[in-house]
Amino acid sequence: LCPAEAEALVQALQGSELRDIGGQGWLRQHEYVEKLNMHGILSASAGQEQLLIELLVTHAKIPVLIGELISVEIWKHKIFPVLCRLQDFKPRSTFPIYVVLHHEASLINLLETVFFFKEICESAEDSILDLIDYCHRKLILLAARSTKAQAVTSAELRAELLASPSSMQADPVPPQELQKQAEMMEFEISLKALSVLRFITDQVDSLPLGALTRMLNTHNLPCLLVELVEHCPWSCWEEGKLKKFENGTWHVVPPEDQVKMTKLDGQVWLALLNLLLSPECQSKYRFDGFNKSQLLKLRAFLTDVLIDQLPNLVEMQKFLSYLAVTEPAPPKKDLIIEQVPVIWDHILKKNSGKWEAIAKHQVKHAFSLTEEELKLQARRWAQTYSLDMMEALVPDKPRCRVCGVEAAKRCSRCRNEWYCTRACQIQHWQKHKPACDLMA
Repeated sequence: LCPAEAEALVQALQGSELRDIGGQGWLRQHEYVEKLNMHGILSASAGQEQLLIELLVTHAKIPVLIGELISVEIWKHKIFPVLCRLQDFKPRSTFPIYVVLHHEASLINLLETVFFFKEICESAEDSILDLIDYCHRKLILLAARSTKAQAVTSAELRAELLASPSSMQADPVPPQELQKQAEMMEFEISLKALSVLRFITDQVDSLPLGALTRMLNTHNLPCLLVELVEHCPWSCWEEGKLKKFENGTWHVVPPEDQVKMTKLDGQVWLALLNLLLSPECQSKYRFDGFNKSQLLKLRAFLTDVLIDQLPNLVEMQKFLSYLAVTEPAPPKKDLIIEQVPVIWDHILKKNSGKWEAIAKHQVKHAFSLTEEELKLQARRWAQTYSLDMMEALVPDKPRCRVCGVEAAKRCSRCRNEWYCTRACQIQHWQKHKPACDLMA
């Protein structure tokens, strides 16, 4: 995006009502977020993200993005299950609903890209409390997740949806498939929330008055992070091989790299360093018997190999050794007015008791598209999910849809599928044709 385009998109960002999710106006907002998200990733990879940061701060759009994030999360938990239970809910295509589910991933990804910067954290103002609560909810999901379960990535899911006839053809799609898609994306969204939380802990000196208290005592994030260190949901053993989740995909880790720290491991340790070693945090945190016993579990993980990779952990090791033989003073009980998040409660109160009515409205006006409307929408999505831009974000070379080898040929109509030879393209045509007809 050129600077003028980026500024126009940022200025156009605005909050939306829960009832309007999936509608035409909301879809335009999703397009703006998706374009800014892809622009942010490309700019960050080139070290040129400062313009986007300045625009978001100048136009005060970080609270708007956080509000949208909470709104789509509530939609997913309150309206989506009702939607799937409605007898008259028989969508011709899963993709319009997938777009809503994917909106949360786009928002948290954009926030992850920009929250590295102190001015973004400060511009969030009181909405940072809602973002902290959001990250806490996602970390609980991560901690509760089975280490044996393996998630399909959202990139793989989007490719599957675009390519499979069932996602685009006029046959009704069972609600179970839609719920499965939502569950698949939840894992990656939670990992992004972990990164956002770590960036927030980098700025403890700049946070609003109640943010530290909320992280340390209301949610007890240090103990939750200990759980993540213990159970490490982004790694699992499968058929005797260790797999780790990195750069959006699961991959087998060779034996010599099994002790290597991943980026996600680093995020957890850095967040713990920020929350436990800051003097301000130490003065507010309750080092009672339970918290102390949980924190001391970290000593078993602080090996020489780990400390060599992140030398700052020497300070953590010293702190835990000191904590093991002392009883830290309890936090001062100062009389303060506690700040509380308002976005979540405001949306719930405004829509309480209306979940089914909203679901029925959205079935009628947003998710029951005719074949012609679906074709028009598919063309808009093809423009929004710019294939050339998305390919710039993917480090791997395209693979043949049929045999999986490196591919140099692409469907000339929709430009969405790759093939190594004409023979593979012909073999796949009957499966690809319904989606191609919509996208072309």
